[in-house]
Amino acid sequence: VLAATGPDRAERKKPRQRPAILRLIMNKHSVHQLILAKLRVDLDIAERAAQTAYETATHEENIAENKYDTLGLEASYLAAGQAKRVEEIRQSLALCQNLTLRPYDEQRGIEVGALLGLEDEKGREQWLFLAPDAAGLKVDLVGQMITVITPRSPLGKSLLGKFEGDEVEILVAGARQQFAVTEVI
Repeated sequence: VLAATGPDRAERKKPRQRPAILRLIMNKHSVHQLILAKLRVDLDIAERAAQTAYETATHEENIAENKYDTLGLEASYLAAGQAKRVEEIRQSLALCQNLTLRPYDEQRGIEVGALLGLEDEKGREQWLFLAPDAAGLKVDLVGQMITVITPRSPLGKSLLGKFEGDEVEILVAGARQQFAVTEVI
């Protein structure tokens, strides 16, 4: 269950302005490139793991000698899981590569491809990149951790169409969490 709230456009509080150098550094094109690079590295690692698992599963020494000898069977399950992971990363990479980044439009609000800052009720700030896939991936841009979320998540869904200064509220396991959108790039 989730609810999104926010003041009327005329009532919105003005977001806190960051120093010009930080706004320059927090470039969504740079973040997008970091995400693509991380996905490529993850894909390479997953492909090597899948290949190793496949070789283990098909190695002649792993042929079962009796019904209790399950090493080959276990290796084949691992190989299948690794192959699935490779396909998931390939899909994430393709979707992110095909993402067209657009400047933040103050009339349309937050869209997929937005880089945004959120502040929780305790004043803790976090940076998020709203991507079509690759949820949970984290990248570091000059010491600032940025987490990828998707519109399929409760937070991502509630952020779509919101603006700087808006507040969003989500319910997770019965606990209310409220965030203010501090900046959108």
